[in-house]
Amino acid sequence: MNPFSLVRRIYDWVLSWADSPYGAIALFVLAFAESSFFPVPPDVLLMALALGSRKRSFHFAAICSVASVLGGLLGYAIGAFAFDAIGQPIIDFYGVGDKYVEVGQLYNAHGFWIVFLAGFTPIPYKVITIAGGVFKIALLPFLLASTVGRSSRFFLVAGLIYAFGEPVKSFIDKWFNLLTVVFSLLLVGGFLVVKYVLH
Repeated sequence: MNPFSLVRRIYDWVLSWADSPYGAIALFVLAFAESSFFPVPPDVLLMALALGSRKRSFHFAAICSVASVLGGLLGYAIGAFAFDAIGQPIIDFYGVGDKYVEVGQLYNAHGFWIVFLAGFTPIPYKVITIAGGVFKIALLPFLLASTVGRSSRFFLVAGLIYAFGEPVKSFIDKWFNLLTVVFSLLLVGGFLVVKYVLH
């Protein structure tokens, strides 16, 4: 099956039950898991749910934000207490096993901002959360930066859909394949930033 066709089917399926309570549960689980180990970011599901019910856009953004920050705490705990057994295989899976030490150096240099940027941009947040636990960065600033970064990102998505719902939906429907490629490139680019650029 064409990968674009498969993604398109998933998109349509998610959108079809966006008003059901199961959609919100799936969003919570995905956002939670993505912050520590799961490769697929929750933004696509958030967009689908918000497009299916614009009046609940900010509700979905809140669910996504809370779940993501809680998942970040799991990532922190993995780094702090189970790095060898769980954290290292996750880091190695994403091909950044030789770079997480440099993330620790970035914490020392930039503190709040490195966590915020990872939460807001395509830089892989899971690498940052696990490294945060490994290097025992202060938990309160970590939580604050995660909350601000993740919430800013998800509420921005929700706000755009709430304000421009139908035009955004039409745009996504028309350019879905291209947007899938762009989104995937941004995701891969985030991992490449960690692997080759951050130092």
